[in-house]
Amino acid sequence: MTIDSMINNILDSYKEFGGINESGVESFPNRENVVDVLHELQFLVFPGYKNAEEINSENVKYVTGQRVNKIISILTKEIQKALIYEVESCDSKGEVKNSHCFGLAEKTALALIQEIPKIRRLVHLDVIAAFNGDPAAKSDEEVIVSYPGLDAIVVHRLSHFLYSCGVPVIPRIMSEYIHSRTGIDIHPGATIGEGFFIDHGTGVVIGETTVIGNNVKIYQGVTLGALSVKKDLQDKKRHPTIEDDVTIYANATILGGRTVIGKGSVIGGNTWIMKSVPPYSTVSQN
Repeated sequence: MTIDSMINNILDSYKEFGGINESGVESFPNRENVVDVLHELQFLVFPGYKNAEEINSENVKYVTGQRVNKIISILTKEIQKALIYEVESCDSKGEVKNSHCFGLAEKTALALIQEIPKIRRLVHLDVIAAFNGDPAAKSDEEVIVSYPGLDAIVVHRLSHFLYSCGVPVIPRIMSEYIHSRTGIDIHPGATIGEGFFIDHGTGVVIGETTVIGNNVKIYQGVTLGALSVKKDLQDKKRHPTIEDDVTIYANATILGGRTVIGKGSVIGGNTWIMKSVPPYSTVSQN
């Protein structure tokens, strides 16, 4: 078989099985573009920590402006793609025009940039929680550059904002990218309060409808998950609520949308919980 015939067979498979994402506003969002935007957003949260570019008082305004404009340009196009794809999937008449999707996408990208100071405040509290919660941490800076739990939380706070704005697909691309890097799986729909600390982090799973209060600390292998339900219950609360000041130790599993872990409770390692726990309880294996 010649090279040309091999190429033609591959092209024929594109026609037969699909799975090709052509360029253009009516295509599916491009993963590499979304990840590129995510890196630029991470720069805005912690400039100068995770790249080789020199930052000083003289160039920080220029460098920040450069990043902001790049984010708005790329993210607007990718959100537009996501909106158009969702409209076409749900409405074959295409009643929402591309221009409307572009306007909404640009508005959302600008809203995210406007939200960055608030996200930085929350992340600052997350850094403090990690430093105070881990005796091995020597400085805030060490937490910023080396703690995978913080990386996952930063990306979650960015992706959760887009999720809350109704942006399809893109928040999941962001969350699954950082999942692959850290081993920490946080659905962008999860609601997480201030001062959140994930220690070690590998194997942590936090589901879409999870609600986590302030000053919560969890260890590796913790699952905040759902009981097995039918697909038509996807819009119901399926994951637990964790109230303020709770600590959950390694490999604990907490399941169910009606399960509430009361304020100030301590959940021991390797426990399996499907019922609510009163405030200030300690739960351990028998």
